[in-house]
Amino acid sequence: MVQGTGIRGQFEERMQQLINEIKEAQDIILFIDEVHEIVGAGTAGDGNMDAGNILKPALARGDLQMVGATTLNEYRTIEKDAALERRLQPLRVDEPTIEETVSILKGLQPRYEDYHHVKYTDEAIQAAADLSNRYIQDRFLPDKAIDLLDESGAKENLTIQYVDPKTIDKKLEEAQKQKAQASKEEDYEKAAYYRDQINKLEKMKEKQVSDEKMPVITEKTMEQIVEQQTGIPVGELKEKEQNQLRNLGDDLKKHVIGQNEAIDKVSRAIRRNRVGLGKQNQPIGSFLFVGPTGVGKTELARRLSYELFGSTDSMIRFDMSEYMEKHSISKLIGSPPGYVGYEEAGQLTEKVRRNPYSLILLDEVEKAHPDILHMFLQILDDGRLTDAQGRTVSFKDTLIIMTSNAGTGNVEANVGFGPAREGMTNSVMSHLKDFFNPEFLNRFDGIVEFKGLSKENLLKIVSLMLDDVNNMLARQNIHIDVTQDVKEKLVDLGYDPAMGARPLRRTIQEQIEDNIAEYYLDHPGNSELKAKLNDNGEIEIEASENATVENKQENQ
Repeated sequence: MVQGTGIRGQFEERMQQLINEIKEAQDIILFIDEVHEIVGAGTAGDGNMDAGNILKPALARGDLQMVGATTLNEYRTIEKDAALERRLQPLRVDEPTIEETVSILKGLQPRYEDYHHVKYTDEAIQAAADLSNRYIQDRFLPDKAIDLLDESGAKENLTIQYVDPKTIDKKLEEAQKQKAQASKEEDYEKAAYYRDQINKLEKMKEKQVSDEKMPVITEKTMEQIVEQQTGIPVGELKEKEQNQLRNLGDDLKKHVIGQNEAIDKVSRAIRRNRVGLGKQNQPIGSFLFVGPTGVGKTELARRLSYELFGSTDSMIRFDMSEYMEKHSISKLIGSPPGYVGYEEAGQLTEKVRRNPYSLILLDEVEKAHPDILHMFLQILDDGRLTDAQGRTVSFKDTLIIMTSNAGTGNVEANVGFGPAREGMTNSVMSHLKDFFNPEFLNRFDGIVEFKGLSKENLLKIVSLMLDDVNNMLARQNIHIDVTQDVKEKLVDLGYDPAMGARPLRRTIQEQIEDNIAEYYLDHPGNSELKAKLNDNGEIEIEASENATVENKQENQ
């Protein structure tokens, strides 16, 4: 209507013609989608009447019947014009229930079956409504369920081996022209060839896709589509995933040493949720890891992310020391209206909205401002959070892990090697109440204390760290063997009761990596190395015996 109305009064003339035509016909109902657009439409800033003001007299006299569609937010544009609002009767269309959505889908079913040449089972229709309602949180029914219906039909349609009827018609028309031309030129051999081609094409046209050959879309197809869209595992467990979940605890224990209790609790929560026994409106699991620094709290979260998602990049990590001020909450959920950065999304809500199946790690949570901790109460309890722009983000498919050193400084460090003394757990738990409110602590599925590391634990950790060193050296085609007495020496040098296993990494860097670098610069040809203790009890690097034998054989 507005297009091409460059001359003053041209838009009003078109609108008046429309009103007159509807008035004369008397059996027309005018439907305007995005009806809020009539406010200001056609003015172009030159003082012309807009569409809303042109329609007002006709609406007041009852000359036309009009239905408009808009959203709740955009209806506010109409509410600003009280005279226009008075002439319209708002009728709120709420989101349908799952049962109503199934009825809508069954009404659309024949249309999509004809278009995609597929068949939908009743279970697939029900699954489209159920799965879209559960897993697709940023859209509404029935739109998201209809999309599942359409996408699943398109996917299965690609498996059908048939030619498009329009393509056959084009080829048939071309063959008939060629046959007529050949007959005209008395080239009967060519005409006979095109006659055969026409017969083949007509048979292909008659041959329709039979009901028996039509792909059938089942509940499993819908589950696959939802899994592709959201990244959330849906449906029955595959054999590979069954084995992964069954062995999750054992796989984690290979990389996180000495924290079997924590690993078992987390593994059980994940298995319980994946089998379908998880709580409806809460995250997969929520845990508070408490313990001294360097005992594996963050490492367990990192390994868990790797085991579940195949990469540590899938972990959403926040260092809560960056959120010590009250206003820092705007970084997580976005700035409120009127503040700088209102249009920008919050870091937490946006990341979870884009990747709903993820692990969220909040490191050193005791350093965060209390108001930020209050915000997490509804996430832990209801599995949802509303950002500054009013969008509700679902946390139902996230695993939330918070780590804390709170209370551990008040417990005596376990001097020397050996297990932590009894009663330490109760002591740490009692000190947590000095840092966190009871309602915050009560929201977690489990509060897990990480124990101090024994000498056996540290020896295993040294072996894992040395494996990482060898993986790094492998890029230079170098390998180093480390004797048991060297590992024990590294533990002696790197053990600090207050710091856990973190000093071990620095010790390996100073005692092993630095020595390898010096040795390799002096002996660039040696790729098989060995670390051992010399007579003074110091760690030194030399060529391994295997490398020495190989060099002698090459010289001979």
